[in-house]
Amino acid sequence: MWRDRRRSMIEVLLVDDHAVVRAGYRRMLEAMPDISVVEAEDCESSLSQVKKRRFDVYVLDLTLPGVSGLETMRRILAIHEDARILIFSMHADVVFATRALQVGARGYLSKSSSPEVMVEAVREIARGRYYVGRDVAQSIVIDTLSTRERGLDSLTDREFEIFTMLVEGRTLPQISDSLRLNYKTVANHQSSIRHKLGVENRLQMIRVAVEHGLQLPDSLLGNLRLQ
Repeated sequence: MWRDRRRSMIEVLLVDDHAVVRAGYRRMLEAMPDISVVEAEDCESSLSQVKKRRFDVYVLDLTLPGVSGLETMRRILAIHEDARILIFSMHADVVFATRALQVGARGYLSKSSSPEVMVEAVREIARGRYYVGRDVAQSIVIDTLSTRERGLDSLTDREFEIFTMLVEGRTLPQISDSLRLNYKTVANHQSSIRHKLGVENRLQMIRVAVEHGLQLPDSLLGNLRLQ
């Protein structure tokens, strides 16, 4: 009977350097009949626990003394590559969330999230799913849309046309003749394209084209691979 109950429990390693914060989250999580918690205060103590046993979910603060939360996450993943890590942090902005998810976190919550959200996130991640708090998810969506606007969608029709011709390797005089525009106008468009895309040369333009799924001749892709 006891072993069956243990098997159904979600075992959590809670890593935060503030004892009061740990105690509060532990009480909240262990108020649930299906969650048990072990505490750690920093990278060293968390890795000591990780080497002893596997946990179902690792709840990790980003701001730790000494070794950062991101580096602690990398070290946990180096021991258990399939570790299910939930980041909870005072930082709700997209930069921290995106970086954490890229490193390998399964979820991200800001510390302003309600207790119910924390419990839900732990359970979802224990099931092998991903979970991002609503406030953080909204920031990610907004940032994604902004990034798109800074990409090819930010170019005018004329700029996009000139962009494709530059990628193909045409010179400014050739583009000027082809589009029947004076040289200065084409040069100004090129400057605008570089500014909007954040590129400095043709190779970087080719990379942008590839990233956006544009079909390019094999010769161009070959040149890109050689760089």
